[in-house]
Amino acid sequence: MLNRKKFIKALALGGLVPFRKFTFLTPAKKAEGPVVISTWRHGVDANKEAWKILAQNGSALDAVEAGVRITEADPTGRSVGIGGLPDREGNVTLDACIMDENMQCGSVAFLQHILHPVSVARKIKEETPHVMLVGDGALDFALEHGFEKHNLLTPEAKEAWKKWLKKSKYQPEINVENHDTIGMLALDSNGNLSGACTTSGTAFKMYGRVGDSPLIGAGLYVDNEVGAAAATGLGEEIIRVCGSHLVVENMRRGDDPRTACKNAVQRIVNTGDTIEGKQVGFIALNKAGQYGGYAVRAGFDFAVHNGNINILKDAKHSI
Repeated sequence: MLNRKKFIKALALGGLVPFRKFTFLTPAKKAEGPVVISTWRHGVDANKEAWKILAQNGSALDAVEAGVRITEADPTGRSVGIGGLPDREGNVTLDACIMDENMQCGSVAFLQHILHPVSVARKIKEETPHVMLVGDGALDFALEHGFEKHNLLTPEAKEAWKKWLKKSKYQPEINVENHDTIGMLALDSNGNLSGACTTSGTAFKMYGRVGDSPLIGAGLYVDNEVGAAAATGLGEEIIRVCGSHLVVENMRRGDDPRTACKNAVQRIVNTGDTIEGKQVGFIALNKAGQYGGYAVRAGFDFAVHNGNINILKDAKHSI
C-alpha cells in the first residue's frame, strides 16, 4: 500500500497532476473555551445574546440562532429582517440558513412577511427531509408551524425606496454603506461548531433575486472536524467560488482562519474585473477557537466575543 509520500510522488511522476507542495491539516488543539464571531457592527449586540447561551454551556446551534435573531428584529437596520431595504418592487424579501455540527442544515430564500427567517430555516432542518424552501412554499411552511405574518417594510425603508424610484438606477453595489448580512459562527464548550446567516439582500434588487446567504457552501459552511466560515458582500461573487466552503477547505489544508479567508478573497479578486467597486468579506473560526476575517477592500469589520472580550475588529483587505 502506498503511503502519503509515495502516493504524491507517484502522481507527480505519472503526470496525472502538477506536482506541488501539499500542507495537510494537523489535529487542532482543544479550544480554551467558547467563542462567537459575526459580521459587521451589528454583530456586537448579536454576540452578546449568543454569549448568554454559550456561557451556560449551551449549544453553538442555539447560540447562533438566538444571536442573529437580535439583528433580524432590529427595525433600525437596513440590511437584515424588519427594516431591510426592499427590492425594486417594494417587497422586503429575506434569505437565511443555519448549519450544525452534524452538517444538518436548513435554509429559506425569497421569504416574505416573517420576522425571523433563521428560525424558519432551523425548523426546516428539524421538521422536513429538505434543506431549502423558497417563496410561497417557505411562507406556507412558516405559517403552518406557528410563525406570524408581519409587515417588514418600515416607514423609513419605504421612504428610501420611494426616493430610489425617482431614478430607479439598478446598481447592486455592496460596500461599507450597504452591508447586507449578518453571518455568525460559534464554538461551544463541547467543542462543537455551528453557524447562521440571514439577510434582506441587496437593496432594490430584481424581484426574485437570491444571493449567497441562504446557500450552504456559499454564504455559510460548517465542518465540525475543521472549522466554519460565513460570507458577506455581493452574493454573486461569493456564489461563483462557493466562498464559505472554499474558506473551510483552505483551513483543512492547513491555513489559519485569517489566511483561509485571505486566500478565498484572492480567488475572487483574481477572477477578473467583476469585483471593481464591490465588497466581499469572509469570517472563519476553526476547531481550536482561532478566528479571522478578510475582505476585498477596506471597510469590513467583524465582532468577537469569548467571555473576556466583546470587540469589533477591522479586517485586513486585498485592495
